[in-house]
Amino acid sequence: MALTINTNMGSLLVQQSMASATDRLNQAIERMTTGYKINSAADDAAGYFVARTMQVQLSSNSVAQDNVAIGTSLLSTAESNYDLITTHLQRIRDLTEQAANGTYGEDSIEAIKSEVQARMQEIDRVANSCEYNGIKLMDGSQTNGINIQCGIDSTANSSIMLEADLFGNSIVSVLTGTTFNAFLDYYVAGGQNYNDALDAIDQAINTVTTRQTRIGAYQNRLESAGDALTVQFENTTSSLSTIRDADVAEESSSYISAQILQQASATLLATANQTPSIALNLL
Repeated sequence: MALTINTNMGSLLVQQSMASATDRLNQAIERMTTGYKINSAADDAAGYFVARTMQVQLSSNSVAQDNVAIGTSLLSTAESNYDLITTHLQRIRDLTEQAANGTYGEDSIEAIKSEVQARMQEIDRVANSCEYNGIKLMDGSQTNGINIQCGIDSTANSSIMLEADLFGNSIVSVLTGTTFNAFLDYYVAGGQNYNDALDAIDQAINTVTTRQTRIGAYQNRLESAGDALTVQFENTTSSLSTIRDADVAEESSSYISAQILQQASATLLATANQTPSIALNLL
């Protein structure tokens, strides 16, 4: 190799090596500091895109899990209120059984009628006041049903529709199949109609039980959706970690290696920079 003064190739080669070692050192420091091996698209364009997509999916998954939990709470609220209504209906049925017995006089019938009226009014009050987060659950206002978004996309598989008839109106009229006043007329002293009253109450209890059964089925569906979301979240998180997270042991090794190369390059650069001075010995 020619001995030159203006161009020091040895120094240039060492500078290049030192710059490369410094870049590796800085990259290792960045990865160990952030915990990520992909910190920008420049690190791995394809990996960066996949990681970003997975992050969006994980965020949507968390929201979907919250949606499922809220939907389950809504159904539990409706079910608990139906339990309360069933208790009242059962008591009304017991009173009707008593009233049907011919041993009760007019005053006793009126007392029974008074309690029945109070319980019917309470059933109506519960039905019209039952709500969850401002959504009425028993007054029939949910004519289109209630959609539970339990997935991360816009497909039909990402939602569960709670059908409108789960939230039917006026328990007194719908569940008993008659009007409030007409129902109370069953309790007129000496009436032909206690059997009709029992039939109406049985219909009411059956309707409430049927609704509760369907609510239970929807709760099971939401529970299944929640479990599926949890599995999906765990798998996506694991995949994201594989793509994005830095291996600290590997990066530590890379850091030490780059540090040694940087220090060696610095020492060799000092030597390489002295090479042109050898030309003075030839003068």
